[in-house]
Amino acid sequence: MNKTALITGASRGIGYAIAFALAKEQYDLILTCQKNIDLLEDLKEDLQRKYRVEVMTFCGDVSDYGFWEDLKAKTEERFPTVDVVINNAGISYVGLLSEMSIEDWHKVMNTNLTSVFYSSRLFTPAMIRQKSGHIINISSIWGHRGASCEVAYSASKGGMNAFTKALAKELAPSGVYVNSISCGVTDTDMNKIFTAEERALLEEEIPMGRFGTPKEVADAVIAILNTTYLTGQIIGVDGGFF
Repeated sequence: MNKTALITGASRGIGYAIAFALAKEQYDLILTCQKNIDLLEDLKEDLQRKYRVEVMTFCGDVSDYGFWEDLKAKTEERFPTVDVVINNAGISYVGLLSEMSIEDWHKVMNTNLTSVFYSSRLFTPAMIRQKSGHIINISSIWGHRGASCEVAYSASKGGMNAFTKALAKELAPSGVYVNSISCGVTDTDMNKIFTAEERALLEEEIPMGRFGTPKEVADAVIAILNTTYLTGQIIGVDGGFF
């Protein structure tokens, strides 16, 4: 029987690449997106055709606990357990903190951090019972060093890193692993805001001289899943940037 993995924010970018990597490893998948259901359905068909895995898709807001409760209830009908939870969905806000609305602050924090609490709360009890499981949180170097004009995003990722370390200690006696991948500047839609000049300047700061790729993050996910003595770690996939 295949293992099952849940990936949030899977319609494009890093989540999309992780879905392909896990399907290739013969994981059945539960995939979510907030808006791009057509892209997610195309991905579902592609994965089922290429790798003969089962895929369920859900469109909704990961910052809404009701969405998670509905997803869990529906997935239990098809998959008895979820072996891997990958919290990838995230949004950013670029601008001065003094100009940020209260609503935007809560939107960033709830999407990027509170959703990780929701998924972990709902899916770790079964992992504890079966004495196995993985939670992998997709974080950012800005959670370590902070990014000017991205205070909320940086704070949410810093919180994710602390959450990872604390939950890893809590779940380690039960055989459940919790780790984060701290992504550097990665070639995704979120980073298409940069002009060619800004991109060139950023690339000069990265020791490897280029942006990372979603596939390189997905490769790190597979490496974590194949390692048996690694938990509570914030693993940098950043080209030496941090």
